[in-house]
Amino acid sequence: MKTYVTGASGFVGSHVAAALRAHGAEVRDERVELLDRAALERAFAGCDAVFHVAALYSFDAPAEQIARVNVLGTENVLRACAAAGVRRLVHTSTAGTCGPVPGRAATEEDVPPEHELAIPYKRTKLEAERLVLAAARDGFDAVVVNPTAPVGDGDRKPTPTGRMVEGVASGRIPAYVASGLNVVDVRDVAAGHVLALERGRAGERYLLGGADLTLAELFAAIARIAGRSRPRVRVPYPVTVGAAQLGLANRDEVRLARTPMFFSSAKAERELGYRPGPVEPALARAVAELVGRAAA
Repeated sequence: MKTYVTGASGFVGSHVAAALRAHGAEVRDERVELLDRAALERAFAGCDAVFHVAALYSFDAPAEQIARVNVLGTENVLRACAAAGVRRLVHTSTAGTCGPVPGRAATEEDVPPEHELAIPYKRTKLEAERLVLAAARDGFDAVVVNPTAPVGDGDRKPTPTGRMVEGVASGRIPAYVASGLNVVDVRDVAAGHVLALERGRAGERYLLGGADLTLAELFAAIARIAGRSRPRVRVPYPVTVGAAQLGLANRDEVRLARTPMFFSSAKAERELGYRPGPVEPALARAVAELVGRAAA
């Protein structure tokens, strides 16, 4: 099978490309600008399937830039797939389009809280996902995967999640809020993409997660791997809101900490055969890479 992976030089995309190659697929991954539809059509020509992984995962970039990449870029991918005769699309969304939901793990049947849609990244990922699902309703063979918070090796920029791991591992983050995060090995996310290609139902979305951890638990695990004392100061959420208002914390990241971001991967496990492993080895790979970069 011939495939093309957008964003193959990025964190998740590089692992998706590697997983596809290990699975025996022919992978094309040359970088193409998402806003250049003609270039996308040329890149997709002759491909059986496209994995649209590329996105602007940022809470700092201008909203207009995030929208161009995440929404217009996805629209261009869909049109290029149609023009090039691509038979199947696996679109990488985010768990954030499914929640979170207070008091329980969110599923694919859920929606994000209204107040979080003020966040450009989250809003544009939801808009992009809806474009893909609309195309599926019109007959295009497209499936959506919704990773939670991937961690592991290869997060070189890094992503906001990678910056969090780096901050705790380096001792720059000494405190935490009473929230939580579903964390998953990026290699499991990549394997989930391959399973979605093979077994995913068109027009469906599949959460690809790992372990639900409180931030206290997650930060303690990172600190332990890094050989540091775990952060012990619990900061009340209103204090973080005040810090954001003063410009001392990222406003969007503070908004996301309001509700624990816990998710269930039961649907992917049931329909795709998705089986995530423990997250500690991925955290160890991430910390080792960060330490290596700091020593270089």
